[in-house]
Amino acid sequence: MSRERTGQTLPLTPDELLTTTRAVRKRLDLTRPVERSVIEECLRVAQQAPTASNMQSWHFVVVTDGEKRRALAELYRKGWAVYSAQANAAAAAQPPPPAGAAAVQRVLSSAQYLMEHFHEVPVHVIPCISPRPDAVPMYIAQASMFGSIIPAAWSFMLAARARGLGGSWTTLHLFHEKEAAELLGIPFDTVAQVALIPLAYTKGTDFKPGPRLPLERMVHWGAW
Repeated sequence: MSRERTGQTLPLTPDELLTTTRAVRKRLDLTRPVERSVIEECLRVAQQAPTASNMQSWHFVVVTDGEKRRALAELYRKGWAVYSAQANAAAAAQPPPPAGAAAVQRVLSSAQYLMEHFHEVPVHVIPCISPRPDAVPMYIAQASMFGSIIPAAWSFMLAARARGLGGSWTTLHLFHEKEAAELLGIPFDTVAQVALIPLAYTKGTDFKPGPRLPLERMVHWGAW
C-alpha cells in the first residue's frame, strides 16, 4: 500500500486507505495497461469479504477486450442519457442551493468525462450475484444478497487503491443489463449484475478524504 508525498512513496495506514479511496474518473490513466496478476490479487482480497451464510455466490466479470469495452461503454452512454435527462428535470423542478451547486457541477463534470472516455479505460469489472435479487421474494433475503456482493466489491476497490489503481462504482449500464449479459455471456435469468467498475492506474496517488456532513447529522444514539 502506498501513496505519494513530496516525491516519496509511503505506506498507507488502514484509516488512510479507508478515507482516501475515492471515486476516480478524471485521474484514471487511460494509457497504462493493468497487469492481470494485479487484478487477481485484488480479487483474492475481495474473496475474504463477509458473505451471507458463507454462500460465496458472487462473481466478477473482468473485461479487457477492446471491442467488448467499447460495447459496454456504449451501453453506459445510453444509460447516461436516461440519467442525465432525469437529473436535469429534477434540477429544474428543485434547483440546488447556491452552496451546493458548485459541488454538483464538479461531480457532473467528472461523471461526463468518464462517460466520454469509458471505452478507453483499460479494465471493466462487473460484480455479479446469483440468484438474482429480484427473483427472491423476501426483502431480508435481498438485503443479505446485496450485503454479500457489495462488501466484496468494495474490498476489491480498496485493494485496487492500495496498489495504485482507481475506479468508481457505476450502475448506469444496468438500464441495459440484459444487453450487457448477452454481450458477455452472463446468464441473465439467474445472475444479476450490480455495478460496472472502470479500473485503471491513477495519475498520482495523493487522494484526500472527501467533504462530509457533520457526524451528528447521521448518528442517532439510543433512538432516532
